[in-house]
Amino acid sequence: MKQFIAAAILVSAVSCKSNAQEGNETAMADDQRKEYEITKTEQEWQKQLTAEEFNVLREAGTERPFTSPLNDETSPGTLVCAACKAPVYDNKHKFKSGTGWPSYDRAIDGQVERDVDYKIGYARTELKCATCGSHLGHEFDDGPRDTTGKRHCINGVALDFVPEGQELPPLNRD
Repeated sequence: MKQFIAAAILVSAVSCKSNAQEGNETAMADDQRKEYEITKTEQEWQKQLTAEEFNVLREAGTERPFTSPLNDETSPGTLVCAACKAPVYDNKHKFKSGTGWPSYDRAIDGQVERDVDYKIGYARTELKCATCGSHLGHEFDDGPRDTTGKRHCINGVALDFVPEGQELPPLNRD
């Protein structure tokens, strides 16, 4: 039994898999009451996002591991929320975690908010875009010890990469 529990903890600590709001009526009600700088109806988001983006960003889904082209993106630049285009990560804070999702040891100050996700039976730190409330991924305490010690395990589909020197897109308010 102890081996089963240890294996379950190991798998959940490495994974970013979650549907963070599903089945958690309290968190969902709190999230629906929060006003973000960019607020749209789910129907408006659905028209603007691909099906996969909508699933991850608005329904707190998770993309399949090792499928994002951002896993191998190491060029200098900024990652913006795929929903609202707010800058959320600087690619200089990216590291190879081996988990199958882009990983960063920190977000741009004030651009990502933390929430609690109980979907898999215990509390995890969910990361959301502070501008529109879209689900980005989760935060874990197994990041690089020489920096923050944090791992922001982020769905690549939740981000758009803007190379250094290229102008950041305007916020998607429409």
